[in-house]
Amino acid sequence: MMGCDQKMGCDPTEFPKTWVRGSEGLYMVNGPPHFAENTAFPRDSGKSSKVFAFSKNGSLFGWCNGEQINIVNVISNDLLHSFDLPKTLSLEFSPLSNVLATWQPYTTAKDGTAGVPNLQLFDVKTGKCLKSFIQKKMQNWCPCWSDDERICARSVNNELHFFENNDFSIIVNKLHLQKVTDFVLSPGEPPTKVAVYVPGSKGAPSFVRLYQYPNFGGPQSALANKSFFKADKVTMLWNSKATAVLVIASTEVDKTGASYYGEQTLHYIATNGESAVVQLAKNGPIYDATWNPNSTEFCVVYGFMPAKATIFNLKCDPVFDFGTGPHNAAYYSPQGHILVLAGFGNLSGQLDVWDIKNYKLISKPQASDSTYFAWCPDGEHIVTATCSPRLRVGNGYKIWHYSGSVLYKYEVPQNAELWQVAWQPFLDGVFPAKTATYHAVPSNVPNDEPKATQAYRPPALRNKPVTSSKLHEDEPPQNMRPSSKSSDKPLSKTALKNQRKHEAKKVAKQEARVEGNQEVVPAPPVQNVLHHAVPSVTSGDPEVDKKIKNLKKKLKAIEQLKDQAATGKQLEKNQLEKIQKEAALLKELEDLELGV
Repeated sequence: MMGCDQKMGCDPTEFPKTWVRGSEGLYMVNGPPHFAENTAFPRDSGKSSKVFAFSKNGSLFGWCNGEQINIVNVISNDLLHSFDLPKTLSLEFSPLSNVLATWQPYTTAKDGTAGVPNLQLFDVKTGKCLKSFIQKKMQNWCPCWSDDERICARSVNNELHFFENNDFSIIVNKLHLQKVTDFVLSPGEPPTKVAVYVPGSKGAPSFVRLYQYPNFGGPQSALANKSFFKADKVTMLWNSKATAVLVIASTEVDKTGASYYGEQTLHYIATNGESAVVQLAKNGPIYDATWNPNSTEFCVVYGFMPAKATIFNLKCDPVFDFGTGPHNAAYYSPQGHILVLAGFGNLSGQLDVWDIKNYKLISKPQASDSTYFAWCPDGEHIVTATCSPRLRVGNGYKIWHYSGSVLYKYEVPQNAELWQVAWQPFLDGVFPAKTATYHAVPSNVPNDEPKATQAYRPPALRNKPVTSSKLHEDEPPQNMRPSSKSSDKPLSKTALKNQRKHEAKKVAKQEARVEGNQEVVPAPPVQNVLHHAVPSVTSGDPEVDKKIKNLKKKLKAIEQLKDQAATGKQLEKNQLEKIQKEAALLKELEDLELGV
């Protein structure tokens, strides 16, 4: 039987498995193509399973079943350790699986004296408790390790305490910043860098600083510093190469009243000292920002619905704009070659799957009522789930191929609940990227996702042509990379519309035929047919002249409507009906002018 090496990770021939936790217990499901429950791992059928966690390389699995914490080897399923901590609500392994961190709610004694430490750090090899701390809040409860585990840090009363080589008996270094509320260690190889956030107070701005451990001499020793107002909290995201950080700064309340979700800004900070505010092309909330695993670009989903999604490079220049759509999240595949734009929560669950190398849309599956989404480490499969307590109805999960096929579906029985689903992790690089496929892979599982419903139409309109009427104008995808002939600066939205309008007129003029001094107007639906100049000759009859003038006025209005349609604007029903009358109006005008 194959095993797992804690440093190398699991054997790549073993397909990642799915672990499921709910009222039916905790169990393991094999990956494609079988999807059967893996009986080598005995199901923990209790209903008190509270939490589970994997080691980073997928070799170890730990969970609390309401009685104790258990740690097993994932391949051999050998039980390594059990800890008597029945109230544990959070678990996490250190990056090299040497330490298991556990957290349970902090409680004080009945007489008001301090309670016992509730944050425990265990040596995974020996099962010995290395250190215990009092950690009252669940938020940011877990210490942070560098990937090589040479450094471990935790926040304590406006200070960051640093330990080295998992020796928690000595605080080797401290970083003191007044009211520091958050920090993130950089991933990857040493030297380790630290991003810290200090909120503003008494008119002073908030700021994020980047330090290289252990150079904490003050602002002058920082690698980079970025200050900003309008920040009640921040989210800091390192790229995988630890060369830059994205900072989403958020306020709880938008004082302008424009957004219920408060106000967000996105900042870019590089370890070389460069920083910038990422300029977004649409007003509104920032729903998501995520790095491509290749560390050379990032995707942002933003703006009032329908939201925009844009990829930016390391200069914060837009590279590709996906247009607008029902999106509030973005997920790169582990290999960075595919991007999923999703709309969850109060949105319909539409998934737009894009080939990032060629910027082509692969599929648009519908994952309605999903509360969870995750890429499989192989970059080929996806899991979506509807979990309780977020949604207590219709709990279950689906495993998809990114081409849109549902390969496996499980719905929990009535009165049962699904709480958590997760892929077994593998180390980066175990599964190389494959060329994207645009054809749905075969599947025996029917996709019963509901199709998009049509808008209600009154009986009087049901036998008439369908016209589109939208509150918002959808924007199509646009490659923002400048061509060799264009300038380095991408076109603005207004310039882009004017360019489309100009091109539409140019095409229409080329299609028009000229015979002598009089143009013969092509039959509809050719664009912009009214470009001929009629000599200003009067008939001598005021009534006829008035009719000719009115007809020209109507045809000019039709020309303007066609110009609007050429730029992509959705016309109203009565406007479309006007365009349909163009041929009759041209014939009437011709008859009147022939009689002049």
